[in-house]
Amino acid sequence: MEELVLEIGELLVDRGWTMATAESCTGGLVAATLTDVSGSSRWFSGAVVAYSNEIKMSLLGVPEQILIDHGAVSEETVLAMAAGVCKRLGTDVGISLSGIAGPTGGTPDKPVGTVWMGWHVSGKSFARSFCFDGDRAAVKRQSLKAVLEILKDNLSGL
Repeated sequence: MEELVLEIGELLVDRGWTMATAESCTGGLVAATLTDVSGSSRWFSGAVVAYSNEIKMSLLGVPEQILIDHGAVSEETVLAMAAGVCKRLGTDVGISLSGIAGPTGGTPDKPVGTVWMGWHVSGKSFARSFCFDGDRAAVKRQSLKAVLEILKDNLSGL
C-alpha cells in the first residue's frame, strides 16, 4: 500500500495538486493510510469522516434530497461528497466512499459489501460501485485498495 500511496503523491506533486477524502464506511482508513507515508503533507490536505447523513449535508454539502431519493450508499451521494470535500477543503482532488461494511445493514438492493466510491479530479467527477466479500474489516481493506488504485490510474491517464 505504501508504494501505491507514494505513486499517488508523486502524481499529485507533479501537477501541483492537493487532495482530500470524504469517508463514511471506511471511517478514516483512507486518510490514515495516506498520512502513514512521510511527506504526504505536501499533497494531502485533510479528511471528513461523514458517518451520519447530517454530517454529509452540513460539512460536505450533500443535498438532503439526494439522500432522501437515493440513500447514503449511492452514486449521487458519493459524487456530491467528493465534490463537496474539494470545495470545503480547497483541493483539486477528492475521493469519497459510502457503503455497507456489515455484518448488518444490508438490503436486497444494497447487500452487505456494497460500496460506492466517487472521485472528483480537477473539476471532473465519476463514481463506481463494488460489492466486496468478507467481514467488516475485509470490506474496508478492499475499499481502500480499490479507491486508491482507481485514483492512481486516473491521475496517470491525465
